[in-house]
Amino acid sequence: MAKQPKRIQAWTGDRETPMAFADAIKAVKDNAKAKFDESIEIAVNLGVDPRHADQQVRGVVNLPSGTGRDVRVAVFAKDAKADEARAAGAEHVGAEDLYEKINGGFMEFDRVIASPDMMALVGRLGKVLGPRGLMPNPKVGTVTPNVAQAVKDAKGGAVEFRVEKAGIVHGGIGKASFTQDALEANVKAFVDALSKARPSGAKGTYVKKISLSSTMGPGFKIDPSSLGA
Repeated sequence: MAKQPKRIQAWTGDRETPMAFADAIKAVKDNAKAKFDESIEIAVNLGVDPRHADQQVRGVVNLPSGTGRDVRVAVFAKDAKADEARAAGAEHVGAEDLYEKINGGFMEFDRVIASPDMMALVGRLGKVLGPRGLMPNPKVGTVTPNVAQAVKDAKGGAVEFRVEKAGIVHGGIGKASFTQDALEANVKAFVDALSKARPSGAKGTYVKKISLSSTMGPGFKIDPSSLGA
């Protein structure tokens, strides 16, 4: 049997028993020993079957403590809206020219925002942006006449979430360098947003399991009741 790497041997804490979310956050921080600032991610197993239209879960949450990431934003807009997007900090702004760049393989961005009048153009990029989860959608605020605010939200801590085929939602909720209080606030906000997004077709227990982990560290289970879920 292969010997485990030293970093795995050094892991501490109970990884099997669900614990209060504050304790799970502390355990994740204690085990984030990489030489870089590890990202911390949450995974929530929901009692839904995404194959049914009335059990889809999708939305956006503004994390109060931010994400700790530099989010690169591309905006489809013209004229005054384009100027507003640039002033708000968008890295890439355009219309037909931006379409041609992306259609040609340019993908140096993390979020795509569009003004409503641009969606006929953006829709032609569905096969490029859709599989990457980057297609603008009014339900998560990325199709909006207020592109400047959408850019500010994206850079300030807005995180999109969408349930996967297995009924699991993943999301980044900060960095290992964040304080305990900052991470607690972000976890609460994320789970609250999921609870508010409960679809009409969800029956029985909605939030079934929650786990937290860092980029290079182990996962720790959270007792959903500690978050009121």
